[in-house]
Amino acid sequence: MRKHLSAIAGGRLAAACRAPVLALIISDVTGDDPTHIASGPCVADPTTIDDAKAVLAKYRIAFDGPFSESPKSVRAQNKVVATAYRSLEAAAEVFRKQGIRPMILGDTITGEARDVGRDMAQRARSTTGPAALISGGECTVTIQGDGGRGGRCAEFLLSLGIESGGLWAIAADTDGIDGTEDNAGAILTPDSLRRGPDAKAMLAKHDSYGFFKALGDLVVTGPTRTNVNDYRAVLVP
Repeated sequence: MRKHLSAIAGGRLAAACRAPVLALIISDVTGDDPTHIASGPCVADPTTIDDAKAVLAKYRIAFDGPFSESPKSVRAQNKVVATAYRSLEAAAEVFRKQGIRPMILGDTITGEARDVGRDMAQRARSTTGPAALISGGECTVTIQGDGGRGGRCAEFLLSLGIESGGLWAIAADTDGIDGTEDNAGAILTPDSLRRGPDAKAMLAKHDSYGFFKALGDLVVTGPTRTNVNDYRAVLVP
């Protein structure tokens, strides 16, 4: 949609420049395709206005534009200089230096945050420690009923804690904001469920922020001005 409405997306920024363009890209998109990162301001766009209208039709959104066709060729070189997977590799080196075996599970882990947390707890139980399960990607929180406060990283951790009974773990968005709150994420400890409020009740109303705030275990960095998706690490003793 943005590529056919924006003045810079879908290759328009490069098309507006008289000189050749070199774009240095930090990827927050699974797969690191420059066409999709920030809607590809310096990349020729293969999609059409009809594609944009099809998206509107799919979600039953009434909108008439104004649309304009995006450039199909531009003079630009696009170089991805930072990615989610590279951040996981950097984290792995930190654990390795501490004598902890790193296991990178991938940078494309998605799905409902509570489901991913439950799956990660099961993975931890079947892993021989000491090890660190490291992963990236972006999960989803689908609100059922009245929603509380919290983002996908904190909800992942709360679900992980409930399923595992307690582990050391961290989950945070690398841009410094987990969903809509003021925290990047949170830290789970082996005694979080004992120290905190009713974890299952808090998860049921999507109030993971409230749970970890009560413990003083939110990760608060402020906006980092960069973004390579979420970072998660679970320590297996």
